[in-house]
Amino acid sequence: RIKHFLNWAGPLVYLVMVALMIVVWVQAGDELLPAVATIFSASGEHSGSSIAAFLAIVGTMVAYFAAVVINFGDFTRFVRSEREMKLGNLLGLPLNVAFFSFIALIITAGTLVLFGDALTNPADIVERVDSLPLTIVAALTFFAATVGINLVANFIPPAYDLANLFPSKISFKMGGLITAIIAFFVGALWVSVISQIGVPGFVNALGAVVAPFYGIIVVDYYLVKRQHLDMEQLFSSDPAGAYYYVKGWNSKALLAFAMAALFSISTVLIPALSGLNGYGWLIGAGLGGLLYHFLMRSHQVAVAPTQP
Repeated sequence: RIKHFLNWAGPLVYLVMVALMIVVWVQAGDELLPAVATIFSASGEHSGSSIAAFLAIVGTMVAYFAAVVINFGDFTRFVRSEREMKLGNLLGLPLNVAFFSFIALIITAGTLVLFGDALTNPADIVERVDSLPLTIVAALTFFAATVGINLVANFIPPAYDLANLFPSKISFKMGGLITAIIAFFVGALWVSVISQIGVPGFVNALGAVVAPFYGIIVVDYYLVKRQHLDMEQLFSSDPAGAYYYVKGWNSKALLAFAMAALFSISTVLIPALSGLNGYGWLIGAGLGGLLYHFLMRSHQVAVAPTQP
């Protein structure tokens, strides 16, 4: 049911956004392109050079997709070939983000022409238009978009994580129910706590915490294990197994994560390090990878046996 919902939710959102872009473009006419230039020339909240501001925004975008990147295997398990995996990544992340950002830019520039304000929230645009049919269509679209992105980024990964953590006791369905219950309480705190921090601050903080995992995973596969994985040993609970470590936990990886995450989250929470805000994910990933590589320098690589 999740798969079928996502199959029509994504195209529906694009259909409505493209239609809205065309309508705004036609209504704005020749004034649209000058409005685009006005948006790019506007001074934002970031103090410093435009390059630094751009890099900070890129860092926030990377942090936004951090959860999906970490749980990459939850989606690639369904592909039939490596080519499908690469094609899905190309279409799903860089090209998709670039195209959607272009649509958002045109719509925002159009609202500057039509309403005198650069509106970035689609709900605000619908409110200004004040049309009942448009409101109904927009409500359905916003619902599909909200549910869709939460399924991909916030529901499927933790449901699989819980199922993988306790496979004998938790199924994907049970993991999903546990995730939904936790999400209910997180949602209850949204208005009173999280929204006060602000979406960029919350995204940067969350990305800073999970970033070291990405650095550790990449370094572990490419530099520590040198792209050699023994699949049988990977799923073995034998204390003498290659990946058993300390009672099944890689204590060095946990230590590297803790130290990197502590510094990474400090760039978001400590005012003295506010100049690094927006780079929390990049700092956390790099620092986590470096610390892990240093701690694992004496680790012996487990090489899979040669297939006959």
